Amino acid sequence: MKKFLALALCLVMMLGCVAAADGIPADEIKVGVILLHDENVGYDYAHILGRDYMKETLGLSDDQVITEYNIPESEECYDAALRLVSKGCNIVFADSFGHEDYLLQAAEENPDVEFCHATGYQAALTGTENLHNFMPSVYESRYVSGVVAGMKLAEVYGADTDAKIGYVGAFSYAEVVSGYTAFFLGVRSVCPNVTMEVKYTGSWADQAVEREVAQALIEDGCVLISQHADTTGAASACEEAGVWHVGYNVGMIDTAPNTTLTSASLKWGPDYAFFVNALINGEELPTDRSDGYESDAVWTTELNANTVAEGTQEAVDSTVAAIVAGTIRVFDNSTFTVNGEAVTSTAGLEGFNGVEHMVTDENGVTYFAEQNGFAAPAFSLRIDGITELNTIF
Repeated sequence: MKKFLALALCLVMMLGCVAAADGIPADEIKVGVILLHDENVGYDYAHILGRDYMKETLGLSDDQVITEYNIPESEECYDAALRLVSKGCNIVFADSFGHEDYLLQAAEENPDVEFCHATGYQAALTGTENLHNFMPSVYESRYVSGVVAGMKLAEVYGADTDAKIGYVGAFSYAEVVSGYTAFFLGVRSVCPNVTMEVKYTGSWADQAVEREVAQALIEDGCVLISQHADTTGAASACEEAGVWHVGYNVGMIDTAPNTTLTSASLKWGPDYAFFVNALINGEELPTDRSDGYESDAVWTTELNANTVAEGTQEAVDSTVAAIVAGTIRVFDNSTFTVNGEAVTSTAGLEGFNGVEHMVTDENGVTYFAEQNGFAAPAFSLRIDGITELNTIF
């Protein structure tokens, strides 16, 4: 009798595996999305566009996609995830770094549901099979937006200028450090003597504080401001002061028509569609996923014809082509130093847990391979030429 029960249990498990391998019919799947804010914040709006792209691409109906808006990085995220599971969602996405611990908890308690977290890193570290991390390679579009900024600085001050630029950052996480460093290196590819100051807000989206931080950087002599913070606060400060500006996530020309050049952005749609489509087809979902220009997952928004330098579109096109071809490596170690020294290895450096991110390509170029093994950005080196004015966040 015991052998019969064991055989029956094995058969049930096998059938369950076959069912999972067969996937979920597209007209039956349900998708849940957890957003830190709503359409009024650029970062979340980019995720909303990604969600809508997925829905349209896969032909899902409105009632197959359920969104929880304005969910903070707290226990409320866990509660939201459970609500989505209770409503029959087969896969749940969350968009903010601080959501990850709560999504992990929900994933551990609901092994039959897939959970996909943007910007995080714990899927590989914890080995939780139904937790997945994803993040487009936005450092690539940061670099290209830096080229746009560098072109403007060269037009106004000359390519040999030693002008100072500023950067409004949210937190001193690797994601932000990676982004501002890529932007700076893009600027320096045109104007090699430029320096940059970074000041943090301590929030992903606080329009008043972002505005104040941008104003402080401008008062300190910065002639161009970029940002890794989600509102138009910095753009409005730049427009008032007549200082050039590069935004993030969405185009900000409407806010700063006389000063904004472009915005570094990313497209979440390919990732949303990839994960949901894999579940429909019964395919294994990867632990981590990251892609860039080669997959049309990152971009710079519309160039402001009123402000960009002549030849900027051509510079953007050639830079993107070189990144895709691998002839430009964003974090080429010949383009930066740390404390006056070239970085040839990260294995022994604090913060990298022995992981080697410095690799050499077939052309002999040594570079920091961002998102090497993890979807989340890892570049946290503080390179020469950039000064952090506060690191409390």
